[in-house]
Amino acid sequence: MISTLSSEIKQYLIITGNYWAFTLTDGALRMLVVLYFHQLGYSPISIAMLFLFYEFFGVVTNLLGGWLGARLGLNKTMNFGLSLQILALVMLAVNPQWLSVAYVMAAQALSGIAKDLNKMSAKSAIKLLVPENADSTLYKWVARLTGSKNALKGVGFFMGGALLTLLGFQGALWAMTGLLLVAWICSLILLKQDLGKKKFKPKFSELFSKSRQINVLSAARLCLFASRDVWFVIALPVFLSSTFGWDHTLVGTFMAAWIIFYGVVQANAPKISNRTNKQTTPAKQLTFWALLLTLIPAAIAVALTNQIAPMWVIVIGLLCFGGVFAVNSSLHSYLIVKFADSDGVSLDVGFYYMANAMGRLMGTVFSGVIYQSYGLEACLWLSSLLLFITVMISKQLD
Repeated sequence: MISTLSSEIKQYLIITGNYWAFTLTDGALRMLVVLYFHQLGYSPISIAMLFLFYEFFGVVTNLLGGWLGARLGLNKTMNFGLSLQILALVMLAVNPQWLSVAYVMAAQALSGIAKDLNKMSAKSAIKLLVPENADSTLYKWVARLTGSKNALKGVGFFMGGALLTLLGFQGALWAMTGLLLVAWICSLILLKQDLGKKKFKPKFSELFSKSRQINVLSAARLCLFASRDVWFVIALPVFLSSTFGWDHTLVGTFMAAWIIFYGVVQANAPKISNRTNKQTTPAKQLTFWALLLTLIPAAIAVALTNQIAPMWVIVIGLLCFGGVFAVNSSLHSYLIVKFADSDGVSLDVGFYYMANAMGRLMGTVFSGVIYQSYGLEACLWLSSLLLFITVMISKQLD
């Protein structure tokens, strides 16, 4: 069956499998760190600081990684990302007494570099495997890759919470290291050489010379992902644990279910967005879905302030937010690949995901600081404000 597939489909499957394996460990590691250090008594701000280098180096990696991918080939950047994640896992699997804040931040920095090298390489490679002007096929392939990745990230959240309960912090990390080693070896052997390598060596200055469409889309992406992470990354897991008394496995399971639902919707986003926004411009599509998303965190905040069934409000509100956010994210992912230059696609995609990482960095820091100072409701209002800014930026796309 596999032997009858075209070379493009085979490479797509290898890239997707690579991305899946990495995503499982990335989601599990994030949940492990949040829950383990909350258990040790770290404050929300301190936990947020553990991810500071993870997000900061994601910004740097996407910018430089796109340039390196265009010069060296996407297969090399993808495999290097896997090897760095293995190193990060091994670093954290040491004696718990060695896990100072600075040490964990350094390991998280490696993980951040690894994650964004892997993601930038995978998203860029799809552009090269789809024929020119096949926009519908490109949208479907990008949506399926991104949606399946996020569904598996949810499985990773569950895996992180469950492994922490079953094997402890160190045991969980060693199990994840073994999984990723297998994926890394398969990727080294099977991934096509020089995928995405630019015909002419790109100059460093090309990192910043982007089209207006890519600049506008990047600015919108920054605000979009900051709006998610400002309440989802630190504030929500800590809120669930401290307010509702949920244990590690329950928090991990709930977050996992949300991410899986989010990924399923994202994989089907082409059907959803095409059904509701036929024959509209990209700007109108992005504006419509961002405006719809803006209302959801505000509604959750109002309900929580008035003590209206807090647990149900969080569960139902988060599902609504996840579904609409998934369509927004999938539209963005498709449009950046569509607008990117085919020769050296990773330069444009890397720049765009640099903005994505900057949004995550802002959201992560604000999630810890705002939650500790003002509570979850304040995080939700800030999320709505950032989404309103996303709406205003999206209008400028056409």
